[in-house]
Amino acid sequence: MTTATHRAELSPLALLTPPPLRTALARAIIGQVLDRVPVTVDLPDGSRLGDRTLPEGGTAPSIRLVRPDAFFARLGRHPKIGIGESYMAGDWEPGPGSDLADVMVPFAERMTTAVPAPLLALRRLVDRAVPTVQRNTPTGSRRNIEAHYDLSNDLFAAFLDETLTYSSALFDHGRPLDAQPLEEAQLRKISAILDDAGVGHGTRLLEVGTGWGTLAIEAARRGAHVTTLTLSREQADLAQERVDAAGLGERVDIRLQDYREATGHYDAIVSVEMIEAVGEEFWPTYFASLDRLLAPGGRVAIQSILMAHDRYRATRGSFGWIQKHIFPGGLIPSLQAIDETVRDHTDLAVTQVHAFGTDYAETLRRWRQEFIEQWPRVSTLGFDETFRRKWEFYLAYCEAGFTTGYLDVAQVRLERRS
Repeated sequence: MTTATHRAELSPLALLTPPPLRTALARAIIGQVLDRVPVTVDLPDGSRLGDRTLPEGGTAPSIRLVRPDAFFARLGRHPKIGIGESYMAGDWEPGPGSDLADVMVPFAERMTTAVPAPLLALRRLVDRAVPTVQRNTPTGSRRNIEAHYDLSNDLFAAFLDETLTYSSALFDHGRPLDAQPLEEAQLRKISAILDDAGVGHGTRLLEVGTGWGTLAIEAARRGAHVTTLTLSREQADLAQERVDAAGLGERVDIRLQDYREATGHYDAIVSVEMIEAVGEEFWPTYFASLDRLLAPGGRVAIQSILMAHDRYRATRGSFGWIQKHIFPGGLIPSLQAIDETVRDHTDLAVTQVHAFGTDYAETLRRWRQEFIEQWPRVSTLGFDETFRRKWEFYLAYCEAGFTTGYLDVAQVRLERRS
């Protein structure tokens, strides 16, 4: 997305003032939410909303409203999207001594209770359906993937570790986290999922979602013959460079191809945090494709972000900030939804689950820290301040979700039912 597009999204012309009643209602709802959530909001006139004292002692994190009228106007216009967009526009910021993720944690902890029950009935009035243009058809999937992953390889290289791995790392909880480089934890994650799929010398491996090639490289180093699929031209080009530099070009075949178009039979299939981009409508097709491509006796291992089944059901049809600004067409499944889809549309079954959501919180914390430190470098790529604030919000928002357990991540093994 160009910087001109970022500005247009938040320009005064695009921000038509919502009806005064909705703005007033937004103010009233925030007041009630702050009665339930230990976060304070400081206004420019020196007044404060919320109680800064925590019941267990200490001080609650704080938010400083820079432009209160704009903040409440955006919130009144669309509560689910307005908070993130108002941060992008600079209408609010963390208060002195408060970290952005720490501000979001109390809200994530009380996601289902922060808004008084009578006001939840208003959800139907403010929820928006996911736009049909974001459907993950073969054409739509390419468009959705390009919108995020083709932003710039240099952008991702600025904040990822040397493995260029853009998914949760797996840390060793028998050692201090600070003593573990992110690169080491990412390679541990890759090793774990390859082990789960039974990848070794001579394995015919299919990877659905290439990323920048690290998993394919590690599998090829084990002696596997790897076919890896991606819809991102930017990723494919850099992944090919990295595979060739590792001297593994004869063992790795990188294809710009949709999973629905794949053919052949494979002893193992792996897919790391790709199912979130498939879309609920196409989950049956996705898992049926894995079943079709898996050779007898083979294993599938996927890594997926997860949420509780009731939260997945409550949010699956609603258009949110992440879908609008970060991952168009994205939807996080529940483990139950995966299990039911696999059961109803394949001969596969879930046979093992390893969850490690707190590791994702740590991964995101490190990404955000590096993104902030590397911003001078990123800004030279043509990204503006709105983009900076958008990505800070995205990384902190996700970190808070995994910190509180609202989100989880797991490696899930699938095998054919006997």
